Amino acid sequence: MDNHRFFSPHEGISLSDLSGLCGAELADPSLSGRMVTGVASLSQAGESEVTFANSGKSVPELKQTRAAAVFVTEKLAASVPAGVAALIVKAPQSAFVRAIGVLVPSSVKPLRLTGETAVSEAAHVDASAKLEDGVTIEAFAVIGAGAEIGTGTVISSGAAIGPGTRIGRDCHIGHGATVQHALVGNNVVIHPGARIGQDGFGYIPGQRGLDKIPQIGRVIIQDHVEIGSGTAIDRGALDDTVIGEGTKIDNLVQIAHNVRIGRSCVIVSQVGIAGSATLGDGVMIGGAAGINGHVTIGDGAQIAALSGVAGDVPPGVRWGGQPARPMRGFLLDAAAANARAFGRKPTKKGGEDT
Repeated sequence: MDNHRFFSPHEGISLSDLSGLCGAELADPSLSGRMVTGVASLSQAGESEVTFANSGKSVPELKQTRAAAVFVTEKLAASVPAGVAALIVKAPQSAFVRAIGVLVPSSVKPLRLTGETAVSEAAHVDASAKLEDGVTIEAFAVIGAGAEIGTGTVISSGAAIGPGTRIGRDCHIGHGATVQHALVGNNVVIHPGARIGQDGFGYIPGQRGLDKIPQIGRVIIQDHVEIGSGTAIDRGALDDTVIGEGTKIDNLVQIAHNVRIGRSCVIVSQVGIAGSATLGDGVMIGGAAGINGHVTIGDGAQIAALSGVAGDVPPGVRWGGQPARPMRGFLLDAAAANARAFGRKPTKKGGEDT
């Protein structure tokens, strides 16, 4: 069975051209005319495909590969089998990613179901909405009153864009996603089923139970942001919820009202960020971590998966655990707990080193 049946094969590109596009050096120039048409893993690559090996752990598979060519470091080049072209580069995986973009370009952009390139007759577009030339609205999408959408943007089937929402140019809003009370920049990708701009979770005790706090803020999503399927980003209560330029958010993430996320952050699946938390630029948060409300995480900080952040985190540190603390202390404490569980005496005491 064809492993890549959902993506059309490339017509072919020479190793000379591919190495130039990916910043690699072809170890054997006599192979510069060899053509490749696809990509695959190291163990599965065939005679017309390119692959990569990233570390010494890959050497056993590398020695057995049947690929046409493989991106490798200079150190690993000696392990490339005879007849396989070595494409030498400092960062093989990064070069391989660029090769995927060349050989399988349809994988780079989200899927279009209908193939439409204009406004479908089966879509509902309010008469007061403003669409620039070149906007695609697929069947069964709904565009609310006064919404504005920039050229090159695709609104997929079943997506709903709320009244007054503004979406920039060259964006893609996935199937069934909802975007409301939001200002969205350029080159933003929102994957299927994401929920943007619904009211946040806010209640106060009242005479007859819990009274709902109206949420009257917005969501602001800056340029080049990507938001995964099933992720929910609540609009602000009074201030705005902000997602900074270049930030990438995985599937199934919850971002509450008034959260402010900086530029080029990475937030992995099942993270929950409570209201009014602030993340600086370049913050990385591992899967299923929880961030308490009203805390600040400094620029460049990294939070390990499954951690619970209860207080402010300084810039540039690596923290983990429940509650989250400097990584060295967390690992020492975890080792001590493991030793006690097996009846051994801990060799080192845990601490709070940064």
